[in-house]
Amino acid sequence: MHQDAMDESWNELVARIGLADAPARDPLWSAGADFLALAVDALLRTRPAVALECGSGASTVVLAQALKRGGWGGRLLSLDHAPEFAAATRAELARFGLGDEARVLDAPLTGHALGGAVYPWYSLDGLPDRIDFLVIDGPPARIGRHARYPALPLLAGRLSAGAPILLDDAARSDEREVIARWHGEFPGLSVREMECARGCAWLRWAG
Repeated sequence: MHQDAMDESWNELVARIGLADAPARDPLWSAGADFLALAVDALLRTRPAVALECGSGASTVVLAQALKRGGWGGRLLSLDHAPEFAAATRAELARFGLGDEARVLDAPLTGHALGGAVYPWYSLDGLPDRIDFLVIDGPPARIGRHARYPALPLLAGRLSAGAPILLDDAARSDEREVIARWHGEFPGLSVREMECARGCAWLRWAG
């Protein structure tokens, strides 16, 4: 997408949810405005009590503002394995007055044994017993093949029935393989492809 079009999409999203200006973002690493618009739609429609985000950043500010705008008292937890990025996101939340709506957890990547292999994924310390809404935009692909696969096996026992799950970067081959694995391992998991520059998979947890 051309930079001018990207900026326009961000401006439209920011105006829609009532932010004073756009949160700090990195064109390479931050989720796209098109993906976040889909996430905001899903959030406002399903009104979760507890939302969890894998990977913090501009998306955390957008989702927290959507929760504040919705006014039903939902809360967002965001996992980040990099202390400097976690601190930057906390500063942005404070700048926009969203400390009551969202909290960033320092979640270092630790080894999790799954299906005979060990995957580096976020620490589970501090996670709630119930998660009603899940956004997966981390860990970064550079940490290894199927970096985002552990999300569902590790969070399965915490996801509420019918919980929406949005996976960013779903056009990449690695994420395509992850979706196929999830679909094979979790009967009843529904998958819907959404139009998005980097790809978006909208999954619904059967429970």
